Amino acid sequence: MLFPWPSQNLAIKKTQVKIQPAWYLVWGDHTRFNSDFVWQEGELSIAHSQPIFSSGKNFVLVGDIWLSNQASLPASLSSHSNHDFNNALEIVAQLWEEKGLECLNLLEGIWNLAVFDRQKQELYLIRDRTGGKSLFYIKNQGTIYIAPRLANLAPFHDHQLDLIALRDYLICAFVPGEQTLWQDVRELKPGHYLHLPSGNMKTYWQPQEDIKNVDQSLQWHGEKLRFLLEDVVQEYLPVNQPVGVFLSGGIDSSCITALVKKLHDQPVHTYSIYFGEKYPHELEFANLVAQYCQTQHHILTIEPQKLWELLPLTLAHMDQPIGEGLTVPNLLIGELAKQDVDIVLNGEGGDPCFGGPKNLPMLLNSLYQSVSDIPVVDIESAYLTSFKKCYPYLSQLLKPAVWQAVKSVPSLFADDLQRADTSYLNRLMLINIKIKGADYILSKVNCFTQANNLAGRSPLFDRRIVELSLQIPPAYKLSLAEEKAVLKAAVRDLLPEAIIQRPKSGMVMNLYQWFQKFWYRSARQLLLNKNAEISPYLNQDLIRQWLNYEGEILGRYGTLLWLLVTLEIWLQVQKNYRNHPQ
Repeated sequence: MLFPWPSQNLAIKKTQVKIQPAWYLVWGDHTRFNSDFVWQEGELSIAHSQPIFSSGKNFVLVGDIWLSNQASLPASLSSHSNHDFNNALEIVAQLWEEKGLECLNLLEGIWNLAVFDRQKQELYLIRDRTGGKSLFYIKNQGTIYIAPRLANLAPFHDHQLDLIALRDYLICAFVPGEQTLWQDVRELKPGHYLHLPSGNMKTYWQPQEDIKNVDQSLQWHGEKLRFLLEDVVQEYLPVNQPVGVFLSGGIDSSCITALVKKLHDQPVHTYSIYFGEKYPHELEFANLVAQYCQTQHHILTIEPQKLWELLPLTLAHMDQPIGEGLTVPNLLIGELAKQDVDIVLNGEGGDPCFGGPKNLPMLLNSLYQSVSDIPVVDIESAYLTSFKKCYPYLSQLLKPAVWQAVKSVPSLFADDLQRADTSYLNRLMLINIKIKGADYILSKVNCFTQANNLAGRSPLFDRRIVELSLQIPPAYKLSLAEEKAVLKAAVRDLLPEAIIQRPKSGMVMNLYQWFQKFWYRSARQLLLNKNAEISPYLNQDLIRQWLNYEGEILGRYGTLLWLLVTLEIWLQVQKNYRNHPQ
């Protein structure tokens, strides 16, 4: 699908963005929209994708799928085990014909799938376990529209903003759960399938705490993790091709780099981001790892002005807005990687699975509650505050009618935070895996690698790694003394001690300084315009105070303003999609 650029309030060049994959499905009456469907039967119509048929022609499949264990799957078939399958979708079609839904237990990888049973006239919509691929759907006047990209559904809904999703975006800087910023448009949750025509939603996989071998040492658990890491990373590597790794210099991306270099017999390219010598950076650590592992290292230098200039292009490729500064660099570093490789790995998943430092405020809050009689905020409020975004200011930032509509609706984190059957740290980890992982981390990977025609792979979010992480005693993941102890133990022999010992700092972006120096006037024009997309919902007087650096949040103005800028530009891009249907 091709969409022209928006022009309102944005000093950008008009161009076109191709959203991939472009297929969509219609379940029900398709006659209200003109489209060149490539296949139709019963209630199902398929657009922009040739379906795959099982050998018996009983099942029809459409989807975006990559399987790490594809080579071994034909052996699971009672027939056709020697058949020369052309792709993963053909294998799944045959597996489904023999085993039905049970075949999902055999698949390792990432996917969105639509499987149509021609005899029963039933449709199954399926998303992979951890959310590496997305699948969106909407019911409109009795007809259901389904697509792997949110923009594909632009012609089929009225673009009314979902106020709860808006509230949650302002809290988290991403839209969590199955909601989207559009009312009635939903995203299938990871590890779930939707059955039509019944409308039943069912879970086929759910991560859960299963702590084992508590009497074993940290070293023992590290060795077990190392064994699995090597198996998984080996599966994720291409055959007879160079491969890339996004390398920040933290323990997660560094361990993937080291494992790739150990296991791969082709060139290994690594890619790092740099904002210039005058700004804080981690380049010395990334360079150290690249030199130690002898990779072909590439450094992408990005000027702050470029972040603003390319934000509309970046958001045009995103299914939903993510209000953090690294979105533009993520798109650009993918463009750089495409010059050398077709497949790129990353270290995403280390924090959710093995205890990143962002959970320390919540652990400290829990500790404080346990040793003090002084009242503190409840666990849900503490968690929403820990995002360090707009939660404390919602009653002022949202217009009164919007605030009244959303203030009493519980957050979707509440149930997981209160689970009595799960240790406190693993409650946080499960939220990170199920929600942050799918709706924030892997969503970025999916959108930006597809934008650059890359295959993005996240070994630390592999189903097997996730399950093993939930078997490891919490004390070996994150304590107040050391983060990711078990992951460090697993790869200690592969990396310099300086990388093992360094605390995680994350990519530092000087958004506050950059707003002052480069973006102030453009941000005022964008956010305070009476015709801004956010104006019906947000208090522009408060935003004006933030732009004038008034109040008590001096060090956080940059983060909050970037979150709002991202929202406004994303809404403008979406408005343009609405005005230019396919």
